[in-house]
Amino acid sequence: MAHPETQLATQLVIDDPRITTVRVLYSDLHGVARGKDVPLAEFPRMAKHGLGFCAAVMATDLQHTPVLGGEQGYPDLVAMPDLDTLVPLPWEPDVACCLADLEPVPGGAPIADPRGLVRRTVAQFEELGLTPQIGPELEFFLLERDATAPGGVRRRVDRPSMVYTVGPQVDPGGFVRGLTEQLAHMGLGAYAANHEYMNSQYEINLHHGTALDAADRAFRLKAAVKDVAALSGLVATFMGKPFNDQGGSGLHVHFSLDRAGRNGFDDPSADHGVSDLMRHFLAGVMHHAPALMALLNPTINAFRRIVPDSLAPTHANWGWDNRSAFVRIPPERGAATRVEVRVGDGSANPYLAIAVLLQAGLHGIREELAPPPPVAGDAYRAGEEAGAALPQSLEQALDALEADDVLIQAVGPEIVEPFLAIKRFEIERHRAFVSEWELTEYLHHL
Repeated sequence: MAHPETQLATQLVIDDPRITTVRVLYSDLHGVARGKDVPLAEFPRMAKHGLGFCAAVMATDLQHTPVLGGEQGYPDLVAMPDLDTLVPLPWEPDVACCLADLEPVPGGAPIADPRGLVRRTVAQFEELGLTPQIGPELEFFLLERDATAPGGVRRRVDRPSMVYTVGPQVDPGGFVRGLTEQLAHMGLGAYAANHEYMNSQYEINLHHGTALDAADRAFRLKAAVKDVAALSGLVATFMGKPFNDQGGSGLHVHFSLDRAGRNGFDDPSADHGVSDLMRHFLAGVMHHAPALMALLNPTINAFRRIVPDSLAPTHANWGWDNRSAFVRIPPERGAATRVEVRVGDGSANPYLAIAVLLQAGLHGIREELAPPPPVAGDAYRAGEEAGAALPQSLEQALDALEADDVLIQAVGPEIVEPFLAIKRFEIERHRAFVSEWELTEYLHHL
């Protein structure tokens, strides 16, 4: 006879006798999945009381340095499992996984909570009778381990001109195809996959959805791709530009706003069939473009992508069906009327990227801002019509974020302050590091 706690846990989780563990995950500021594995028999208690973590995880850099937290004595935060997000993991049949909502300990200071920021942002739109609809697009490289190669990896498929190709030539062993099937089975809205433009680069397409749902699915997709690759002895990376001879991976985000049961961006009677609501949203994104770069391109490496002819924009501009612009307005109208923000890096935290873009658009709506004229043709060579140049480095982008009082207030100091601290620390570490390029360039000649 099963232990009563095990029976209760099974009822709370899923009717699957194989499940022995519940994995509770949340996003840190980098977008990295943090969490704990909880034995099934212990999960009911954890679901009721939450799981404790040191809150300094939100101010820890990717080399494991807690940049902030000591001045407060390294207090805890609490991760409360969100049972509505509970799903079994097809690649680990004994594990079910759920996301968590983060809370401070009783009486504690506010904490950084990327998922909570999306939830709070959505509530602000709902006060205006608007429901954001989001469609994220994520690209990644799939690599094999090679101790003799730079970074210890090499491209698994290393032939040019394989874009939009499918099958064994670009997906040996059906790794990407199988993962896409598993993600669809989990209900994550994965509906197609293909090899992308760069060698060994892939994209798994996700259906659009409400903001929190879309952010959750993008976050889970990134974690799933990396986990399943690891199980297969491979390495998956969403790092923006891992190779000098290849372009990079982006995070493109499509936005629309439902109002009274229909797409509020659509207006057949207006110029180009788009509403004033959409123009105000677009204007807000344009207005905050420099500061947005910090959260959409949150690494030093991300700015290696921001160059002409890369399909990543170099200026704050927008255009009608123009893929060289910061914001593209796709040609579809009716229910599919939307804006596509094309500047995001693959390394961006989906929660922060979606939330900060929504906050920029919300500012445009509230202030009824008007967008600048659209850019036509090649936005990289449009001269003065291209708009203001975007920040060219993480340091410049952080400066722009620090100067944007509207976005700082909208996102909140509990997120902005640790984000700025860990990123400034990252820049200083990079500034002091002797790179392979410097050795190649200088060592033998000087």
